[in-house]
Amino acid sequence: MLKRNGYSTHGIGKWHCGMYTWDHTPAKRGFDTYFGLYLGAQGYFSHKRSGHVDLRDDYYDKDGKFVDDVRVDLQGNYSTYLYTDRAVESIQTRDKSKPLFLYLSYTAPHSPNDAPADEVERFASHIPSTPKHRKKYATQISIMDEGIGKVVETLKAENILDNTLIVFTADNGAVYGNKGSNYPLRGGKQSLFEGGVRAVSFVSSPLLKKTGYTNTNLHHVTDWYATFQKLAGDKPSQHSKPQLPVDGVDIWESVSDNQPCRDEVLMNFRDHSMIQDSSEHEFLAKRERPDLEEELGELGDDEFTDDDGDFFVIRWKDWKLFTGTYKVQAWTSKNSLGTAAKFDRASEDGLMGGGGKAGSGTKLFDLSADPREETDVADKYPDVVKTILEKIPGYKKKMTKINKRTRSSEGKRDGKWYPWVKNL
Repeated sequence: MLKRNGYSTHGIGKWHCGMYTWDHTPAKRGFDTYFGLYLGAQGYFSHKRSGHVDLRDDYYDKDGKFVDDVRVDLQGNYSTYLYTDRAVESIQTRDKSKPLFLYLSYTAPHSPNDAPADEVERFASHIPSTPKHRKKYATQISIMDEGIGKVVETLKAENILDNTLIVFTADNGAVYGNKGSNYPLRGGKQSLFEGGVRAVSFVSSPLLKKTGYTNTNLHHVTDWYATFQKLAGDKPSQHSKPQLPVDGVDIWESVSDNQPCRDEVLMNFRDHSMIQDSSEHEFLAKRERPDLEEELGELGDDEFTDDDGDFFVIRWKDWKLFTGTYKVQAWTSKNSLGTAAKFDRASEDGLMGGGGKAGSGTKLFDLSADPREETDVADKYPDVVKTILEKIPGYKKKMTKINKRTRSSEGKRDGKWYPWVKNL
């Protein structure tokens, strides 16, 4: 969308938006160049996932031919440094006749927890050695933070900072009970409690009408597409290809001037009747389930856990409703970090406490009074529950069947990752 409005578009870092055909990769989805990984995580020095390299330098040559250069030669270099250096270079060597869109998606501080030893000493010598992950975790974040500072300084040196919109956002809360902390909120990554979904963001730009304040309006990451579209002056009706429905809404006035915008966000809707297995070519040929022990041993987290039940979780105004069978997590205590995390209260309800177990039923929380999601008020507000549950059929009508999430062994060739299905 930005490219068709005259922007130079450069992507750096983590893609994780599909790669089973080349048409799903970033340089085929609107980026002039892309430097980073197609998958969701990799070794910070090896640039490998499951023993295969996935660090690519994608671009179009002078004849317009797509080039995918897997950068095996960069093994041993810390990837966060590589991403920062490429971001700085992209700004300095940009086409100055065009506006610039730069997408910089660091993998830090995603697992595996790794950082250069000298930087651990520089950034984290004051941190206790136990829990063992904390020193490297803090260093990962510090190196990323320093990199962002370099990007901002480059924008300033290039004299374009005053006409730039900087959006920093996280994709989820910290991993529950391990390394990071979401205190005082409940749960973390992979749960739909506030500790997992209420991510920190900030926006910086001279274009903002209001600055220096905390915005508590309800926003969703998909809103940025609609917002950038509006700011870029894009007019979908003027293009030959019809625009597909957009999930997000324009939040510029909400961000810039603290105006209200949306009052509802669907957190997740899992309906197994809409998940299909298929051996047809248009899906994933010869799919395989990744070896769980191999993945966890390499990446050190629970990325491949499954949700077995159907569930519906939604935020409507200040209400948050869970119904079905869903992952539940508890509350990490204020000063407890690492794999030996302590929790600041026991569960009074076996279905809504503990770590990663399945809860079931219908629960309602009033986030305005109970942001920690401690007290189920479904019985107290049956009309609210009824109103929210009546939204389910409307969302169901908009659902499209999807294929089960897996990767294929055919994507691993000659020590590298590649798309494994021909373009449809």
